[in-house]
Amino acid sequence: MRIGDVAGRSGVSTRALRYYEEQGLLSSDRTASGQRVYPESAVERVRMIQRFFTAGLASRTILRMLPCVDAGVASPEVFELLESEQERIRTAIADLQAAQAELDRMIEIAHHPTPEHCPALRDVAWGPYAAEAAGATRT
Repeated sequence: MRIGDVAGRSGVSTRALRYYEEQGLLSSDRTASGQRVYPESAVERVRMIQRFFTAGLASRTILRMLPCVDAGVASPEVFELLESEQERIRTAIADLQAAQAELDRMIEIAHHPTPEHCPALRDVAWGPYAAEAAGATRT
């Protein structure tokens, strides 16, 4: 099966397939003219790789998992790897939630500014009319 056929049936671009090959996630044979030829099983493999990417895994992590996938048996190391990836994603989610809370706070302040948060609402001693308001005269 040619690269365009695999791309069409698996729902990814031909560029993605070339990337998968560069990363060692997918392999193909070559014709005499250098065109890539994939086995029928490549479509299912690409869909599985896509699921791993959707789960937030990097290509180097997926590459470490593929021998177990190919053997049909997960090793304890793969479970440890998946659990560490799960913790990494949990930490990233917590960091994003903290960023979201701070952004929510900033938006609230922007909608309802107070002198505490907005320097422009404070009495500024150097303001253009501050001297006149204090009773000083201009010369």
